[in-house]
Amino acid sequence: MRYLHTMVRITDVDQSLDFFCNKLGMKEVRRTESEAGRYTLIFLAAPDDEETGRATQAPLLELTYNWDPETYGEGRNFGHLAFAVDDIYDTCQRLTDAGVTINRPPRDGRMAFIRSPDNVSIELLQKGDALPIAEPWASAENIGKW
Repeated sequence: MRYLHTMVRITDVDQSLDFFCNKLGMKEVRRTESEAGRYTLIFLAAPDDEETGRATQAPLLELTYNWDPETYGEGRNFGHLAFAVDDIYDTCQRLTDAGVTINRPPRDGRMAFIRSPDNVSIELLQKGDALPIAEPWASAENIGKW
């Protein structure tokens, strides 16, 4: 397993980039926009990681801008921790066997969400390409919030 990023929701892209990039010195390394999902994801690297060429391999800060306005409380603005795993299905089965609830099952062979005992949301992402869609995960329902 490899730690990938921490996600926080933002309400103003320019203001957030000014803070994280201009004031803290982070560097934007990747941006994704989803018309269908109505969001923008902006990934930032720390200056030392950017300078050493590890910017896309080091843990990143993901700024998530949802296009539709939403008021975030102090718990909602923090999104999740993310880890890459070798086999999303094996990882989810091992966690299930250990009593962990899979809040968002890996129906797509790529992504799942769980929560820590303190309700911190944790995203699990398949390393590389998504695995072929497989049961029991393909038909598993979401449980609670993720």
